[in-house]
Amino acid sequence: MKQHKSRYFGMVAVCMISATVAFAQQQRGDWWGHGPMGPNHMWSERMPGWGHGNMGPGQQQRMQRHWTYMNEGVPAAYRGARSTIRATPEVIAEGQTLYTTNCASCHGAEGLGDGEAGRSLVPSPALLRWFVQMPMSGDEYLLWAISEGGQRFGTEMPAFREALTEEEIWKIIAYMRAGFP
Repeated sequence: MKQHKSRYFGMVAVCMISATVAFAQQQRGDWWGHGPMGPNHMWSERMPGWGHGNMGPGQQQRMQRHWTYMNEGVPAAYRGARSTIRATPEVIAEGQTLYTTNCASCHGAEGLGDGEAGRSLVPSPALLRWFVQMPMSGDEYLLWAISEGGQRFGTEMPAFREALTEEEIWKIIAYMRAGFP
């Protein structure tokens, strides 16, 4: 029952994140990676302010990892994973350095998905600043996503399992959870 509730709240979080991403992309004139909104954009003239139709390919890719987690959980290698470090000021500072070096170019300095290298990606980089606060973004999920990247889901998120140690990934997670100080 507890796992079912957790997954339910996780799905609610995914919907909230998706809406936030959609709003941010609409504000900058890019709807789910389709470029500037034109005559064939998602919004109906008959229903201003309300989306309809199928999700764009970027949104489908973004949702695939979440759907997999909600329905299958993480791969066995990540099940039950828990951070092995305490979020001390030193660990958070190390996490910031690691995040800046490995993640900020796409996800942005403050986790807002606005990094220079991420501007042309479909789907756009995750809004980590908010996502790490959601119930779905538990330790096992974050370790899985960072370690394995997005190739399985058709995204350009690189896998970091070869480039970073597990401890370094936990430090990045500690930094993000501290609110990108």
